[in-house]
Order: sequence, then structure tokens, then C-alpha cells
Amino acid sequence: MERTLIVGLGNPGPQYVNTRHNIGFMVIDALADQLGIQCTQQKFNGIYGQGRLSSGEPITLLKPQTFMNLSGKSIAPCALFFKIPPSRLIIVHDELEFPFATLRVKVGGGHAGHNGLKSIIASIGTKDFIRLRVGIGRPKYGSVSDYVLKSFPSDESPWLSDLCRRAADDIAQVIDEGPRKAMNSIHARPHLIPSGD
Repeated sequence: MERTLIVGLGNPGPQYVNTRHNIGFMVIDALADQLGIQCTQQKFNGIYGQGRLSSGEPITLLKPQTFMNLSGKSIAPCALFFKIPPSRLIIVHDELEFPFATLRVKVGGGHAGHNGLKSIIASIGTKDFIRLRVGIGRPKYGSVSDYVLKSFPSDESPWLSDLCRRAADDIAQVIDEGPRKAMNSIHARPHLIPSGD
């Protein structure tokens, strides 16, 4: 079976732990917890661990420790070492264009100003990798850079655990079914947060 590299984007350091920009790290932690994978090995300017999905598919989980705008400097050498093609690379990242707790799968495309994606594209030389986009919404006022580096507010925090678990399940579905088939059911299901809440 071909290995898949699953990368959560974020910033290292305790001051960033619960910030919107670190939702990728949170999803990786949830997936690691579900599968009993220890992400404790340090290499590739990151922290990583290895294991298998319940279906038996081999996976590597990576959390770059380079800061967001240099994520590619961790991902490129890791992908090279494990011989991961772009078609087996899944990047989990925050997405301003979708409301909080929206999950969307995408294959290829630009970086839309996301510094983490920009670094990855430059480092691996292609846009043709899989993305799991985790909606964080746009700020109603103020700067985007301040917004993504703030913690989730009290009305969103209670949903984070369920969101991360759902995202972890979506990653497994993408690997088991392929991204094109998986996105049809993932995009069609009801939003995690019921309307009116």
C-alpha cells in the first residue's frame, strides 16, 4: 500500500495553541488520538508520527515547526524522504472563505493568499496536492492577520472537538475512497452546527 503524508498547518509555541491558524495542528492531534499514533519524532523541521488507518493504509502525520509561512521547508524534505507523491499529500489548513466548522476537500488550486500554502507550492514545485479546508470565517472588522492569530471565541470553542473528529474522519474517507468521490458526500452533508444555534 502506498503511504499518505497528512500535514496539519500551524505555528509552534504555546502562545499559538488554540488560535484559528492552528486548526490544522488540532486536526492532526485528533487523528493521532483516534489511531493511537504518537507524534513525538523530530525531523524535517517538524514533529511526526507513523501508523495505519483502520483500513490498513499506512500514514505519516506531520506538524511543521517552521512557522506557517515556511511550512514547505518541513513538508518537502519529509515527502522526499518517504517518497510521497503530491497525489498522496493531504494538507489540513484554516480557510477564511468558509464559515466556522465548514469542511471542504479540494485537489490543486492556488494559495489564495494563505502563506502556508504559498510556501508548500514553492517548496514542492506543484499545486496538485489534496487540501482539507477547515472553515474559520472572515473577521467582520479588523485585520485578517490579527484574526487568524486569535483564539476561537466562546461561541465556537465548544464545537472544536467535534469539528476535529469530523475532519479526522474525512481524512480517512479521502484516503480510502479517493478525494473526488469523498468530496461528494463530505460536501453534501449537513453543517456540524445546526442553523439557529
